[in-house]
Amino acid sequence: MISFTVMAITFGVVFLAELPDKTALAGLMLGTRYRASYVFAGVAAAFAVHVALAIAAGSVLTLLPHRLVQAVVGVLFLAGALMLLLKRDDGDEESVKAPADQSFWKVSGAGFMLILVAEFGDLTQIMTANLAARYDDPVSVGLGAVLALWAVAAIGILGGRTLMKYVPLRLITKVAAALMFALAAFSLYEAAVG
Repeated sequence: MISFTVMAITFGVVFLAELPDKTALAGLMLGTRYRASYVFAGVAAAFAVHVALAIAAGSVLTLLPHRLVQAVVGVLFLAGALMLLLKRDDGDEESVKAPADQSFWKVSGAGFMLILVAEFGDLTQIMTANLAARYDDPVSVGLGAVLALWAVAAIGILGGRTLMKYVPLRLITKVAAALMFALAAFSLYEAAVG
């Protein structure tokens, strides 16, 4: 049974955490050079792999005692919020090599490899594992996370520059950090009174 509440919470947290990340910029860069649908296919496949790995890691966490998991999840959410507030742009997207031709397999393969490498162990992958452990609902968390990541990729590929003209990146980052602080506080409270 799918929980739309868990799916919506996961979507919101992952979407806000990923929006100011380098992925949207990488998608924007590839989307301006190549057919958007080809880029999106590769990026979407890479995100599906990342979510599957995160859900598996989160499912393993549910085997541990509940109070311990809540404490670990709370600390990780707190760390994620701090990472969002303290991170600096590193400009790695400029060094990405574009595929020589524009065939579906070359372009989607370039998008897949870019995201697979750049996002491995990323904040949103860790947050997805935390949410999977917190809610013990891998399907709802997985759907929420993958839809959020796909939405950010689509925004980056199709219109990242326009969005950033109207919504300051700092505001998005602060809202995402506030959500993670709230989830950290709630998880730590549950661990304490558990």
